[in-house]
Amino acid sequence: MAAELDNVDSAPPPNNNNGPWDPPPDPRAWGDPKIFECSRIKALADERDAVQKKTFTKWVNAHLARAACRVGDLYSDLRDGFVLTRLLEVLSGETLPRPTRGRMRIHSLENVDKALQFLKEQRVHLENVGSHDIVDGNHRLTLGLIWTIILRFQIQVIKIKTEDNRETRSAKDALLLWCQMKTAGYPEVNIQNFTTSWRDGLAFNALIHRHRPDLIDFHKLTKSNATYNLQQAFNTAEQHLGLSKLLDPEDVNMEDPDEKSIITYVVSFYHYFSKMKALAVEGKRIGKVLDQVMEIAAITARYEALAAELLAWIHHTITIITNQKFANSLSGVQQQLQAFTAFCTLEKPVKFQEKGNLEVLLFTIQSKLRATNRKLYVPSEGKSISDINKAWTCLEKAEHEREVALRNELIRQEKLELLAQRFDHKAVMRETWLNENQRLVSQDNFGYDLPAVEAAMKKHEAIEADISSYQERIQVVVELALEMEAEGYYDTRRIGAQKDNILRQWALLTELVRARRARLEQNLALQKIFQEMVYMIDWMEEMQVLLLSKDLGKHLLEVEDLLQKHGLLEADISAQTERVQALNAAALKFSELEGYQPCDPQIICNRVNHVQTCLEELEELAAKRRKELEDSRQLWTFFQEMEEAEAWIREKEKILAAKSCGRDLSSVVALTTKHKSMLGELGNRRALLHQTMKKGEKILAKKSFGSAGIQEKMREVCLRWKKLEEVTGLHQQRLEDALNFFQFSAETDDLVAWLQDTYRIVSSDDFGHDDYSSRALLRKHRAVVDEVEKHRGAVASLRRQLALLAPGHRQGVDVQIRVVEVEQLYGEVAEVAVLRTQWLQDALAVYRMFSEVHACEVWLDEKEQWLEKMDVPEELDEVEVVQHRFESLDQEMNSVMGRILDVNQVVQQLVDGGHPSSDEVRSCQDHLNSRWNRVVELVENKKNQLSSVLKIQNFLLECGEMKAQVREKRKAIEATRSGGGDLGGVLALQRRLSTMEAALVALEPRLLELQREGEALAAAHPGRALDVLLPFEEIGREWDDLKETLRGCEDTLAVAGRLQRFIQDLDDFLAWLVKTQAAAGSREVPDSLAEAERLLDVHVALKEEINGREEDYAKLQAASELLALEEADAAHAALQQWLHKLDAGWGELLRSWESRREALAQSHVFQLFLRDVQQCQSCLCQQETTLAHAELPDTVEGVTKALKRHRDFTTTLELNLQKVQQVLQAGDSLRRQRNLHGERVAEAMDGLRDRSQRNHQLAQEWTRRLQDHLELQRFLQDCREVGAPEIPNPPKSQIPPKSGNPQIPPKIRDAQNAKSPEIPNPPKI
Repeated sequence: MAAELDNVDSAPPPNNNNGPWDPPPDPRAWGDPKIFECSRIKALADERDAVQKKTFTKWVNAHLARAACRVGDLYSDLRDGFVLTRLLEVLSGETLPRPTRGRMRIHSLENVDKALQFLKEQRVHLENVGSHDIVDGNHRLTLGLIWTIILRFQIQVIKIKTEDNRETRSAKDALLLWCQMKTAGYPEVNIQNFTTSWRDGLAFNALIHRHRPDLIDFHKLTKSNATYNLQQAFNTAEQHLGLSKLLDPEDVNMEDPDEKSIITYVVSFYHYFSKMKALAVEGKRIGKVLDQVMEIAAITARYEALAAELLAWIHHTITIITNQKFANSLSGVQQQLQAFTAFCTLEKPVKFQEKGNLEVLLFTIQSKLRATNRKLYVPSEGKSISDINKAWTCLEKAEHEREVALRNELIRQEKLELLAQRFDHKAVMRETWLNENQRLVSQDNFGYDLPAVEAAMKKHEAIEADISSYQERIQVVVELALEMEAEGYYDTRRIGAQKDNILRQWALLTELVRARRARLEQNLALQKIFQEMVYMIDWMEEMQVLLLSKDLGKHLLEVEDLLQKHGLLEADISAQTERVQALNAAALKFSELEGYQPCDPQIICNRVNHVQTCLEELEELAAKRRKELEDSRQLWTFFQEMEEAEAWIREKEKILAAKSCGRDLSSVVALTTKHKSMLGELGNRRALLHQTMKKGEKILAKKSFGSAGIQEKMREVCLRWKKLEEVTGLHQQRLEDALNFFQFSAETDDLVAWLQDTYRIVSSDDFGHDDYSSRALLRKHRAVVDEVEKHRGAVASLRRQLALLAPGHRQGVDVQIRVVEVEQLYGEVAEVAVLRTQWLQDALAVYRMFSEVHACEVWLDEKEQWLEKMDVPEELDEVEVVQHRFESLDQEMNSVMGRILDVNQVVQQLVDGGHPSSDEVRSCQDHLNSRWNRVVELVENKKNQLSSVLKIQNFLLECGEMKAQVREKRKAIEATRSGGGDLGGVLALQRRLSTMEAALVALEPRLLELQREGEALAAAHPGRALDVLLPFEEIGREWDDLKETLRGCEDTLAVAGRLQRFIQDLDDFLAWLVKTQAAAGSREVPDSLAEAERLLDVHVALKEEINGREEDYAKLQAASELLALEEADAAHAALQQWLHKLDAGWGELLRSWESRREALAQSHVFQLFLRDVQQCQSCLCQQETTLAHAELPDTVEGVTKALKRHRDFTTTLELNLQKVQQVLQAGDSLRRQRNLHGERVAEAMDGLRDRSQRNHQLAQEWTRRLQDHLELQRFLQDCREVGAPEIPNPPKSQIPPKSGNPQIPPKIRDAQNAKSPEIPNPPKI
């Protein structure tokens, strides 16, 4: 924010001092010191406001001169918002929304709002400043707004760095620091603020003398002559520097000068001298054009020759190494591999170095061409770097394919020889072992009982485990044979026949083992079944003893316990029955087998029949025992149920004998509920008793033990039950009669009470006092009528209910009288309700009509009075207001007319219906209609008068706007003669003149239209013809003056435009030169390849930019000849001195660029070398990791694979060694060329060379260790196969690291030399 940045109060207090300033009266006129002090403060404030107004007015006019506009009175000219908008456009360089045309207050408020909104968008804080304050001409707030604009667009941009390179905190402090720095060393000049430090005028003169000592003789000035000092400084600034004279000496040489006014003036000094300093600094940095490089042709020829030679070698080499014919022997393949390795290590690296040199050479050619702004060199067809890279890629691809093919062929030959030896050795051992085991599994000696068969099964499982473990060895032999067949071994027929023989013997052995296991499993299963049968027979004998018991129980609980125990026995028998059936079925399956049978079938059948017979006898005994126990339980259950039924009947008889019928409705309902519960219990008990009787009859029919006394017990219980049912029926009938009577009485009482309340409501004489109350009463009465109609059915049903009562209750006199009273009361209520409905409807209609009539008459009274009092105004603003009121009146009249029509319709309905107040209603209707017609007539008359006035006022307003627009354009054209201080101003003025000419062409049709409209209005209104035609004649005179002024201004601007355009071009060129010299003189050193390439591209682009500016430089040189003729102008003389220094500055720029290009080229080549070194270091690091983590395997196969992998690793190591040699050769080349980074190149070469040699030595050492370990593992494997004692593998730490045979004991060495055949291990049983 501007106010926060500059620590200056940008928002003055919101008081309004719009009155004229009067000099304060004599202070001695007041006797009170406080009043004198207040008057003094007010006088000082008014004096400060006057100074600020004068300063700000001059500052605004200085900037508005570029817009051909001027301010006379700052307070009044800013009120319409036009000048404020123009000022902000000039200061910001942006286009604000177009101001609204019109002189009404609302138009001014809108224009000022647009300007204030723009300031808010620029993040300018406006505190307590609104559009109405500016439109009203508030002095303090208007000055505060201008000060805020000065802060934002003139002072806020100031930033001064102190000696410790820190920026000042605010723009005001920066401006003060700048003044202190510029006036340092001047005697009697000490600037500490923007008030008293400037009062003597020495500070202003010191600023001018520091930058233009030829204008002022500072040493002749004295501090005592302040007015002279100020006048000289202000006049010099205005005449020689072109700065507007914002202050007068008396404004500064006072007791308390205004701070804001002095800051505003000092800021103009700051901007002028800052621009002059920038031009002086830029003139010192101009250089000359670089000479073109002459050796490009020689370098290009050299590139063509080297590229042709390299491409010929690549194509010839590809033709040789693409030949894929190999020798059909191991030694021949080894010789071809050695020849290929020699090519990769000796011949190819030299060519790779040549390829790198070609890339560097081409880059150098292109860099020189870009530096001289020449067309880039394009190599001849087929000799570009991309063509060489493609050919080199094809060479590397062919080289890789050749290497892979050679190594694959070598590995294949070695592998085939090794596989053939291993296969012959293992095949003999496997055949011997298979024959021995076939003989063993052909024998059957299982035994004849379960323990013997189980022992035989365990022995067979041991044999199977041994055979299963040997399958892997058979598979190894098969895999060896298949691998040799796949590799195309020469003796594949013999290998295949021997393999097939081993597989046939293995299949025969597995079949024999499977058949022997099946026989063993059959014997074992049968023996287990026989053992289970023995266990079942013993259990069934134990169960028969329990089922033969004669104890049947002496009471119900004992019988239940015996039945529960018997159920458990039956469950056990059922479970064991399923088990016996399963055993029998499994045993019979063995008697039905075909072929091998583990036992005689007859023995199996006899055992099955014996077990089945024992099971059937046990089931018969269990069924007989359950039947006896069930009969005993039925007998004892019957006796217990009969006793419970007899006790329940006695209990209910006692309860019924003690009950009464109740005294009221609630007691009868309670007794009825209890009686219903008892009836439910009676029904449930009846069903239970019936079931018990059936059980007794069944027991009698069976004639089992204990049936004596059952018949007598059944007869006694039946008699007691019939007596209980009779007593229950009589009690239920008494309760029902009492309940009906009490319910009838209660309903009758409720109905009478409701009818009495309703009668009081419908007989009310209250019909309401207005529309709302009548409507509410009618709504309530309709609800009551609906309730009366709903109770009609209840009254009619009283007679039917009375007839249904018991004779003792319905023959009572009180009951008959009560029913008659209810019927009479209901008839009276219904009759009164109908009458009240009609009365309420009539009252509601009348009240509603009177309410509408009253509302319409109130509105008609108001509008009639307004129309009669209203006079048609002559001012346009008032006419528009009245017109808006008539538009609102039309909408209201439409609404009221609808209400009047509704009133007429209601009146007609009342009259047609014969309402008692028909005459009164009719007279009210006639009065309302007559008043409505009178108001409509008044409105039409006023509208016609208003339309005539509005047409004339619109025409006069348009004439005034047209006249102001023409006059404004004429003033703008006149202002262009003094507004061409710089190129931007001249070009802006020329654009404005063009815009004005186009605007004048657009205004001519509008003038003709206004003329025709004025003549028509004069003819229609003869009384005002003079007022209509006079403004148009004034417009014609202004139009002629505008055209004359426009023709006289065009020539003046053409001359100033050419001079300002040259100054602008020189300013742009100097700004570019400063930036380009800084870029060309950079000392940045790239620390990576990407950074080096980026800096080279930036440097080449910089050269292209310099070449593009060469034409501008030539134009400036040509312009210097024109400026040399104008020797009288001091500013042109200074520019002439800068132009004389252009040659030296331009040459220095080109030399700086060439020096920087050479340094960047060397850095780029060095970064390429570092990239290759890093790639080699990465490969060497991977090699070191591989060698450090290598381990010695414990098997021959593992050592063989490890040796193969190490050979591949060695080949890769040799190829990487070639790349290392190429990188070292590139480093030597850089050192010979005396690269800037020669020391770092030598250091990287030494480290890379040492590391490569160390890896090569470690790889050779590891090769020897693997070969020695392979011989040891082969010896150990042979020892294991001949059955020698197990010799453990030595620890890896004990394996000899150097070449030589391992230390083998003498006895084992003799056995190895004998090479005896493999002896198979005996089978494990």
